[in-house]
Amino acid sequence: MEDVDVLGVLTALGYSGDLTEEHALSREAEQGPLSPRFTAACSWLVSELKAVSLLEECLTPTTGPENAEAFLLEVSGLLGELHCPYPSLTSGSATSRLKDKESCLRLLQFLGSELQAARLLRSKRPPQEGQQAPKDAGSSDEVFRELQALCRALGLAEPTAEAPVATLFRDLELKIQDVSSSLPEGTVGSPLLTRSLEPRQWERLEEIHRAMCAEYECRRQMLISRLDVTVQSFHWSERAQQHGAAMVRLYEPLRDVLCSRPSVTLALLLSAREDLSIITKTTSQSSREKTACAVNKILMGPVPDRGGRPGEIEPPMVGWESRRSGSGGRKEKRRGKGRRH
Repeated sequence: MEDVDVLGVLTALGYSGDLTEEHALSREAEQGPLSPRFTAACSWLVSELKAVSLLEECLTPTTGPENAEAFLLEVSGLLGELHCPYPSLTSGSATSRLKDKESCLRLLQFLGSELQAARLLRSKRPPQEGQQAPKDAGSSDEVFRELQALCRALGLAEPTAEAPVATLFRDLELKIQDVSSSLPEGTVGSPLLTRSLEPRQWERLEEIHRAMCAEYECRRQMLISRLDVTVQSFHWSERAQQHGAAMVRLYEPLRDVLCSRPSVTLALLLSAREDLSIITKTTSQSSREKTACAVNKILMGPVPDRGGRPGEIEPPMVGWESRRSGSGGRKEKRRGKGRRH
């Protein structure tokens, strides 16, 4: 793959970062995940792709070579969601990919082509008459996903972007009333939100939701980074090095499904019932019915006493060695002075 081809794709997409020149693109592609400029370009492509599609994964640009492994794990999850057809980007260990310039250019070309296709499909879905274009593309996609999930749960055909809103909500209301009438009394429960909110209150609630999602996304990213570092430390021992490939093979499928973006939406607030306001302890009988397992019945045998109890520690004795070594000097001086007198 030629550098000029990838550069042409980036330029056509409106990229204006540090890789707008051919020699800069070639130099940073050779470093791959070790280059913050290369990871920033990949992160820009993914952020633009998320704005026009239902993509859930994201890429965090690195600040140095020490973040390269975490970036590779995020790339693995992203390519899995996009169903990447290139074996050079999806086969083998996730931490050993993007080792050469060719694979790095291939990744930029693939993300660029996905962004071009997503923008093209988005442009072919103009808003209907009487409807305003959504202010926030991410919010519009979130609402559309919730409607699709609701239709699947009710057994209705999934809606399309061109479906009339009035007809869709009328069908949903009739189906919900039909299903609710067939359930035993008290199955659904009373809603937790019992009052209607004004448009200004909904806007304020959405601002709070975005702020909390950003906060918890940062926290989840920190926990995922801690997990990656912890798993990486397991490979340091000599015994683990013999089973390094098996450990990576078992860990990667579990790591790929982890996403730093929270899945909490405003739709969950509308569906919340009153029982969510009842706080129960994690050690309560009702909670332990679901968390109890055979491991809890295993008793630990005798373990060595490592101490650490301040109340049982005797105060240390004062050491007089230093004073003993120099204690005779003053007495001899005093005695000497007495003899001279």
